[in-house]
Amino acid sequence: MHTNVSRGVTLNEIAEACGVSIRTLQSGFRKFRMTTPIAYLEHLRLDAVRRELSSGESNQSVRGVAQKWGFTHVGRLSGQYRRRFGELPSQTLRRTEDNLA
Repeated sequence: MHTNVSRGVTLNEIAEACGVSIRTLQSGFRKFRMTTPIAYLEHLRLDAVRRELSSGESNQSVRGVAQKWGFTHVGRLSGQYRRRFGELPSQTLRRTEDNLA
């Protein structure tokens, strides 16, 4: 999952890569991660977006970073990001830019 975090992998692909059934994969994630495999993958992708927006690289845009990490709908990303981090991606980017100025 960590290797393919930037692309949209399916539950079936994850199960096949692990050599288990989808049901076993879901059960294992619920037991050991207290979440689903797809939700875990979304968390990895959101964390990657936040890291990149906080990196201070010049000429970044929320849209560009979102696309790099497999988010095709910026509005949907913004909602997920806000629920996870308590701020919008644009606020993270702006704060980072302000700190570097």
